[in-house]
Amino acid sequence: MAAVPSALTATLTEQLGQRILMLDGGMGTMLQNAELDEADFRGERFSDWPSDLKGNNDLLALTRPDLVTRIHRQYLEAGADIIETNTFNSTRLSQSDYGMEELVPELNRESARLAREVCDAVASETGVPRYVAGVLGPTSRTASLSPDVNDPAKRNVTFDALRDNYYEAAEALIEGGADLIMIETIFDTLNAKAAIFALEALFADRGERLPVMISGTITDASGRTLSGQTTEAFWNSVRHAEPLSIGLNCALGAAELRPYVEELSTKADTFVSAHPNAGLPNEFGEYDQTPEEMAAIVAEFAQSGLVNIIGGCCGSTPEHIAAIHAAIEGMSPRQVPERPRACRLSGLEPFNIEKDSLFVNVGERTNVTGSARFKRLIVDEDYNTALEVALEQVENGAQVIDINMDEGMLESEEAMVRFLNLIAGEPDIARVPIMIDSSKWEIIEAGLKCVQGKAVVNSISMKEGEEAFREQATLCRRYGAAVVVMAFDEQGQADTFARKTEICQRAYQILVDEVGFPPEDIIFDPNIFAIATGIEEHNNYAVDFIEATRWIREHLPHAMVSGGVSNVSFSFRGNNPVREAIHSAFLYHAIRAELSMGIVNAGQLAVYDDLPAELRDAVEDVVLNRRPDGTERLLDIADRYKGDGSGPAKKEDLEWRSWEVEKRISHALVKGITAYIEDDTEQARQRAQRPIEVIEGPLMDGMNVVGDLFGAGKMFLPQVVKSARVMKQAVAYLIPYIEAEKTEETKAKGKIVMATVKGDVHDIGKNIVGVVLQCNNYDVVDLGVMVSAEKILQTAKAEKADIIGLSGLITPSLDEMVYVAKEMQRQGFDLPLLIGGATTSKAHTAVKIEPGYEHPVIYVADASRAVGVAGKLLSPTLKPSYVAEIRAEYDQVRERNARRRPKAADLSYAEARERKLPIDWAGYTPPRPAITGLEVFDSYDIEELIERIDWTPFFMSWELAGKYPKILDDKVVGEAARSLFADAQEMLRKLIAEKHIQARGVIGLWPANSVDDDVIEVYADESRTQVVERLHHIRQQTTKNRDGVCYSLADFVAPKASGKPDWIGGFAVTTGHGVEALAERYKAAGDDYSAIMVQALTDRMAEAFAERMHERVRKEFWGYVPDEQLDNVELIAEKYQGIRPAPGYPACPDHTEKSTLFRLLDAPKNAGIDLTENFAMWPAAAVSGWYFSHPQSKYFSTGKITRDQVEALAERKQMSLKELERWLSPVLSYDPA
Repeated sequence: MAAVPSALTATLTEQLGQRILMLDGGMGTMLQNAELDEADFRGERFSDWPSDLKGNNDLLALTRPDLVTRIHRQYLEAGADIIETNTFNSTRLSQSDYGMEELVPELNRESARLAREVCDAVASETGVPRYVAGVLGPTSRTASLSPDVNDPAKRNVTFDALRDNYYEAAEALIEGGADLIMIETIFDTLNAKAAIFALEALFADRGERLPVMISGTITDASGRTLSGQTTEAFWNSVRHAEPLSIGLNCALGAAELRPYVEELSTKADTFVSAHPNAGLPNEFGEYDQTPEEMAAIVAEFAQSGLVNIIGGCCGSTPEHIAAIHAAIEGMSPRQVPERPRACRLSGLEPFNIEKDSLFVNVGERTNVTGSARFKRLIVDEDYNTALEVALEQVENGAQVIDINMDEGMLESEEAMVRFLNLIAGEPDIARVPIMIDSSKWEIIEAGLKCVQGKAVVNSISMKEGEEAFREQATLCRRYGAAVVVMAFDEQGQADTFARKTEICQRAYQILVDEVGFPPEDIIFDPNIFAIATGIEEHNNYAVDFIEATRWIREHLPHAMVSGGVSNVSFSFRGNNPVREAIHSAFLYHAIRAELSMGIVNAGQLAVYDDLPAELRDAVEDVVLNRRPDGTERLLDIADRYKGDGSGPAKKEDLEWRSWEVEKRISHALVKGITAYIEDDTEQARQRAQRPIEVIEGPLMDGMNVVGDLFGAGKMFLPQVVKSARVMKQAVAYLIPYIEAEKTEETKAKGKIVMATVKGDVHDIGKNIVGVVLQCNNYDVVDLGVMVSAEKILQTAKAEKADIIGLSGLITPSLDEMVYVAKEMQRQGFDLPLLIGGATTSKAHTAVKIEPGYEHPVIYVADASRAVGVAGKLLSPTLKPSYVAEIRAEYDQVRERNARRRPKAADLSYAEARERKLPIDWAGYTPPRPAITGLEVFDSYDIEELIERIDWTPFFMSWELAGKYPKILDDKVVGEAARSLFADAQEMLRKLIAEKHIQARGVIGLWPANSVDDDVIEVYADESRTQVVERLHHIRQQTTKNRDGVCYSLADFVAPKASGKPDWIGGFAVTTGHGVEALAERYKAAGDDYSAIMVQALTDRMAEAFAERMHERVRKEFWGYVPDEQLDNVELIAEKYQGIRPAPGYPACPDHTEKSTLFRLLDAPKNAGIDLTENFAMWPAAAVSGWYFSHPQSKYFSTGKITRDQVEALAERKQMSLKELERWLSPVLSYDPA
C-alpha cells in the first residue's frame, strides 16, 4: 500500500521553517560520566548472563531505565526539542557482540517508550512540544569496505543482512512511540542506503511514512566519510529518501565540521542538521571544550544561516545544550534553497547532470558483451587487469562507467558483485558513478547492493508487462538509482518514431504519476539500430531516434535520453574511419536534438567539423535518410577513407629585440629569456625618474601577462621559475638604486603580514612588495607560499599586525582571497586587507572580495604603490577620505563591470582549423626512437649536469650583471663575480660530496599520431590499436601571424590519416629533493647567503638537467639528430631541432593536461615529483614537458580563443563547459558569465 506522511511531518516542517530546533547531546558521554559498574548493566534480569555486559549502553533501557530517563529529562530541560533514543547499537549485528540478538525488538521498543514518556511529560509541563527520534546506528560492519587487506572484494556484512537488521529495529522503535527515525553517524553510505531501503519497505507495509533524519560522519580533515565520499556525493547518494533533514555529526568538533556543514547547506534542498562533538578529544580521549566555547562556535553556524537543527554528539552534556540553546535564541533558521531539478549521481564524488550540461560520455569498455578483451579478462578471472580497463575509461574522460557481465561462460551475478566490490577499493575509478548494465533483473539488483554512490540502472522496460515494470522501478527508487528505460514493451522493441514515443510516454506516466519516480532520474533509450544495411525499412532508423529524442525532451519534462551509439554504424564494421564519421554525424544531430548521454568510445570519434565534405555529405545522406540511394553512394566512397589530418611550425627569431624596451622586458618575462635583462633593465632605469618605476612599469606589466597566460586554474612551476629568474635578476639589479633612496627614519611605520594564499606557490611579486615596504621602514612578516586562511589570520593576531596582504598568481587564488576576506569578517577583524598578484585586478577585488568584508579592501596594482597605500591606511588623518574614495571607485567599477563587453578573437574555430600548418607529410618520415616506453634516472650523474648549467642568470640573481664567462674578467664586477663563482663551486662540491643533491628524472617516448586536428593520440605499443592517452591541444584563432597559419602543437605530429607512424616524448626532472629543508637549516643558522646559494644552484641544476635530458633525447634516446654538435652557449640559445613545451606554457595553456603527462610518466613514483592541489610541481626545482621532434616545431602563444573552440575542447575532454572555462579563463575571448 502507498505510505502517506504521518500527521507530525507537516507540523515539524512548519516548525523548522520558523525556528532552529534543538537536538540533545551525547547520551554515551552522560552514561560514561555516571561511572556504572558491571552490576548496573546486568541488573537482576541478566545477573547470570554468560558474558560481560559492561559497555552495552543500550541494555540500560532495561536494567537502569531510571538513569536513561533522567538523562533524557536533563537534555529536555536544557532546551532540547528532539530526544534521540538510546539505541545506537540496538541491531542484531551490534548486539551479537554480547549474544543478545533476540533482545533487539525489546531494546528498541523500550528505549523509544522511555523517551516518549519523558518527552510527553516535559511537553505537558512546559507547553512546548517535544519529539522522539528513533536512532538507527551504523552497526559495527561496513558494506563498502573489505575487512581483509589481502582480499579487497571481501565483505563482512551483506546489504540484505543490514536491511533486515534495520527493518526489525525501526519497526520496534515505531511501536515504542518514535515520532521520526534518525539514521546517524554514517561512515559508510552503503549501510545508510540499506537503512533507507528498510525504512521504505517498512513505511509501505505500515501505510504511513514517518519523517527521516539522516546524519553522516566526515571522519577527518580530508572532508570525506570513512568509505571515501565527499559531502556532496554523500548527499546525492541518500537524497532519494527525501529526508526531513540531512546533516553531519561526530568525529569532528564544531569548528572542524563547519566547512562541511556549510557545503551541505548550499547543496541540500531540505533542512540541515549538525550535532558535532565538543571539540576534539585530548590524549586521554576526553572532551575539554566548555559549554561556552562550543556554544560560541555553534551559534555562528546559526548566525551564518547554515542550520535548521543543532545539537551535540560526543562530549556534549546538558550544560553544552543549554549554552547552545541560549546562544541561538531568536536566531532565524536556514532558508532551504531551491535547487534546479537535475540528475544528481555520485561515486566517491558528485556528478550532476544539469540543464546546461554537455553530452555525458558513458565508458563502454567494461562490458563483456561489447569488449572481447574485457570479456577475456573476466572469464580468466584477471580482475586486476580488468580494473585497469575501468581506470583507463575514467582517465580517458568517461564520466560514468557502464559495467555488464552478461556472458554465458560466466557466473554473471558473482562476477558483477566481485568487480563492483573491487572497484569500491579503487578511489580513482570509484570516484565516478556506476551504470549497472544487465538484461537480468537479479544481476542488476545484486549490483545495486554493492554500490554506495547513486548509480544508474541499465535497463528496465515494459517487455514483461506493466506490473513487472512498476515493481522494478519501485525497487530502483528504493535503492536510490536513476534508470535507463528501454523503448520496449510487450510487443517488442520500438523501431519507428510512433512506437518509440508511444512507449516512452506510457512508461513516463507510470513512473512519474504512479510510482512517484523523479522525472530527472529517468533516462530513455529509444533504441539505436543499424542504418545503411541495404534493407529499406532500416533507412529511417537514425532519423526516428533523433526525432524521438527531440520529442521526449520537449514532451516529457526533465527526462533524459541515452543510447548505444556504436549500434548505428554496425553495417560498416571493419571500416573504422567511416564508422567514426557516422558516429560523429549521428551525434552532431542527436545532441542538437538534446541527446543527454551515450555509451560511446570517445577515443574513436571524428570531429564533425573536420570530416571531409564528401564523406560528411555521404554519411549525412544515410544518417538523415535524405536520398534513397544514400547507402550505395556511401559504399562507393567508403574504401577511400582510412584516417584524418594535421601539421607543424618554425624557429623563433630575434625580431623582438627591435621593440621598445618596456615591451622587450615584458616579452623576456613571459618567455623566461635572461640573456638581455641587464641591458634592458638599465635602459629602463635611465628612462625612469625613480628606479622603483621600472618595477611598477615594465616588470609588473610583464608579470601581469604571465598571470594572464597561467591564470587558467593550475600553476605550472617551470614557467614561473623562468619568469621568476628574469624578475629576480632585474630586481636584484635595481635594489642598490632603490636602497640609495631609502629613508633615514628608523622606527617601523607599521607591521604588515603578507602571504601567498593556499594552493599557490607564486611569491615573486609578494617578495618584491616586501622589499619595497622594508626599504620604506615597514616591518614585514612574510609567511611564504601556500598559506591557509587560518594561519594568515592567526599570525595577524599573534603579531598584532596593522595590515594583511594577500598575493596569488593562479585563478583558484582569487576564490581563496574571497574566502579569507569572509573569514576576516566572520572572525571580527578590522585590519585593512591588501590584494595583489598577477591575476588579481581592481574589478575582481571590487566585485568579489570587497563586498564580503566591511573594512578596507584595497587592490594594489604594483609594488611601488604598496608604500603609498600602506601610508594612507595607517594615517589617522588620511585613512577616512582615502577609504571613502576607494569605496566610491569600487562602486563605479562594479557598475562598469556589469555593462562591460568582452573582446573577441579574429577567427572562428572552424576557420582557424582551415588555417592549420600545411606540412607535406608524404615527403617527410618521422624519426623512429631508439627506445620507447619509460627510462628512469634515479641518481643521475651530477658532474654531467654541471657542464650544462647556464651561469649567467646565476650571477644576475646576485645583482652581478654580465654574461658568463666574460663577467669573471669584468672591470667593475669581475672580482666579486670570481668570489661568488668560487663559493658556488665549493657549495656544489659540498652538495655532491654530502649527497644533499640528487638528480631524479623520467623520460618517455611513445607511439603517437594526431587526430581531429588538435588531438594527439598516444598508443600502448607499435600496433597503435590501443589509445592510452589523448593529449588535447589548443589552436590559435588569429590572423596576425605573418604566415597566416593558426598553430596547434598537434600540428607537429603526423596525422593518423597520413599513414606515417610518429612519436611524442615527455619528461619530468628534478634536483630539488631535500633542498627546501637544507635551505631552512641554513636560514635557522643565520646563513641566508648559503640558503640562497643552495636554492639558486638547484634551480640552475634542474634547468641543466632538463637541458641535458633534451640533448640526450635528440642524440640518443630518440636519436633524430645523433650527430648534433652544439656547445652550451648554443644550447642556451635553443639552436637545436625540436621543442620541449609544457602544459601551462603559452603554446598549451590548458593546465588540466599536466595530469596526463604525469600519468604517462608516473612521475611521483619514477621521479619523486608530486603535483600540488593546483598543479605546481614539488619539489620546486623541477621541470617537465613534452618533446616534439619535427624540424618545424616551434614555440608560440595560442592567444585568445572563442567559445566554439572551448565547447569542442570540453566535449573532447568530456569536461563541463563551466569547469573548462574556469581553467582557461586567461585565454578566453569572451565572458563566461
